[in-house]
Amino acid sequence: MSLFVLACFAYVSMALPDSVLGVAWPAMSVDFDQPVGALGLLLPFGVGAAVLSSAMTGRLLTWMSLGRLLTVSTVLSVAAMAGYAAAPSFWGVAAATVLLGLASGAIDSALNAYAAGRFGPRQITWMHASYGLGSVIGPAVVTLVLSTDVGWRWAYVVLAGTQAALGCAFVANSGRWAADARPADARPRGATPRASTALVLGSGVFVLQTGVEGGIGLWGYLYLTAGQGLPADVAGLVVSGYWGVMFLGRLALGPLAERVGVGPMLAGSVAGIVAGTGAMAAPGPVARAVGGLLLVALASAPVFPLLILTTADRVGGEQADRAIGVQLAAANASNLLLPGVVGLLVERSGAAVIGPALLAFALAMAAAYALLARLGRRAGGPVASPA
Repeated sequence: MSLFVLACFAYVSMALPDSVLGVAWPAMSVDFDQPVGALGLLLPFGVGAAVLSSAMTGRLLTWMSLGRLLTVSTVLSVAAMAGYAAAPSFWGVAAATVLLGLASGAIDSALNAYAAGRFGPRQITWMHASYGLGSVIGPAVVTLVLSTDVGWRWAYVVLAGTQAALGCAFVANSGRWAADARPADARPRGATPRASTALVLGSGVFVLQTGVEGGIGLWGYLYLTAGQGLPADVAGLVVSGYWGVMFLGRLALGPLAERVGVGPMLAGSVAGIVAGTGAMAAPGPVARAVGGLLLVALASAPVFPLLILTTADRVGGEQADRAIGVQLAAANASNLLLPGVVGLLVERSGAAVIGPALLAFALAMAAAYALLARLGRRAGGPVASPA
């Protein structure tokens, strides 16, 4: 098995538990005598653990090999799935959620650090597309298990088996990650004079782009129904289409980035996110709102993986692994923070505020990226050049 295929398999497996909790929770909440809304209390546990794990991955990679870190993290993931399956109470689920956050944060950061030094635009975008595939498979697995009346716990037994298979694959290939690494002189070495500024700006772009992406994922349905008057069944299809377009966009735009260049692709994608959120914020027919939402999905598709890919160009090769971990920690935190800000605005002003709030995030992201590109031009890095 090639390491690229193994990385894609890892992303599919990582998405499975992330995508099933929302489907399984109604049945879980009955068993634990918890309100359905208690699911919101679990999110900070998982996000906080993932942020800590992502931020620490660069340091961990100085203490242990990539193969060993991936193996240990997968063992934690298996323990988390077993914890869900055997949880005696809500707090048992919370403990499993922490384990899962620690595992997924480390796997995500470690694989991205490897991919940034070894993969090209096509491979890294396809690796991230694999997460979308796992997000489709996970809910289907839970739905199938629940339909057999054997109980939700068996869904997590199935996922534990999947994670265990991934762990075996990591063990079998543990030594190949280091052997296949790109030679040290193939990436810029040492921290650039502007590395700290580049890291701050890059993390800001991650935070804001993830906030827009996650904000639509969380609030898109309400935006389309209460804000735009779209029928509920149609709005549900549009939100599903949002994730589908992002998945297909990563498949298509990764190879395109190899032909046109990463800089032009990122610049065009940032402009597309602004245009899409602008269409969502502007008054007009509902078709404009739907088109804007789907444009954001397509434009967002390559941004995250391509920013990961170019991290070493911004901060220097020796700082890249730690910088990637910090950027992913910022993105994980943003998944909770910025959609939460939108939620507070919705409580105060109604669903009509969702479009303008997302546009504000997109404009701030574009400004941060423009500064990042300008910094790169001064340093002679390829990120800089949007043309």
